[in-house]
Amino acid sequence: MLVKFFYYAHHSFPLPETHRFPQEKYTLLQNQITASSDFPKEDLIPAPEATDDQLRLAHSAEYIQQIRDGTLPRKLEREMGLPWSPELAKRVRHTVGATIMAARAALEDGIACTGGGGTHHAQWAQPQGYCLFNDIIIASRVLQQERLVSDVLVIDCDVHQGNGTALIAENDPSIFTFSIHCQKNFPARKAKSDLDIGLPSETGDADYMQALKSGLQQALTSFSPELVIYLAGADPFSGDRLGKLNLSYAGLKARDEYVLELCRQNGWPTVVTLAGGYGKDINDTVNLYYQSVKIAKMKQAQY
Repeated sequence: MLVKFFYYAHHSFPLPETHRFPQEKYTLLQNQITASSDFPKEDLIPAPEATDDQLRLAHSAEYIQQIRDGTLPRKLEREMGLPWSPELAKRVRHTVGATIMAARAALEDGIACTGGGGTHHAQWAQPQGYCLFNDIIIASRVLQQERLVSDVLVIDCDVHQGNGTALIAENDPSIFTFSIHCQKNFPARKAKSDLDIGLPSETGDADYMQALKSGLQQALTSFSPELVIYLAGADPFSGDRLGKLNLSYAGLKARDEYVLELCRQNGWPTVVTLAGGYGKDINDTVNLYYQSVKIAKMKQAQY
């Protein structure tokens, strides 16, 4: 069994030119994976749309309707960072659907991946920072509702704090939110995760790994997960235009290997979402995403 990769068919919902940043990277990654002999076609699975009932596990009914119809107040559309379009509204439902499907697959296979996801800035009734629906919380609660898992650990290694995830799960002891991020970066106003590690700008490989290991050890003294959702952001990379950290390709590889090996050793089913990545050279972001998926594939083979 090889790692399953859930994606939404970009060619089915092409976005206007105004959406090319930051969406194009996912199309390029999908093209790279589908062209690779490393990933058999039967393990590349188009994702369905998330339903309204599923979206309501993390968002208000009014907000879901606003995203569907394009009736967001102008202030909220500015927070979204992208102009609304029918194609965008369709795509984000498939993004959530991919994470839900990957979570179910992870319970059977040990690890599964999505072709995007990690939309951790989305809040109960507003978008933020290119994130419209919070796939992390939705997937967690879908599986909890289906009585497949009880406790979910979110390991958020995107360079930006997972404020939306923290806010939605604030009073939910069944979802432990851990975010390691650049402190002096977006969002300006941080939420309170169950555990936050805010790193100084220009933090490099060695200090990052020390902080990550310490944080996970601390989290796991008080929480025992039945599912892990891992945000393997590419934006801590030194060449990221929005990152402000200084990790190398090798540092990000070591990060992914450490997190996924920890999950494997403990027998925790793990969903790998790709989260942020805004490389000055888009190929760096795509290659780092591909590196994360290949590491997941290798670790899954060891389950």
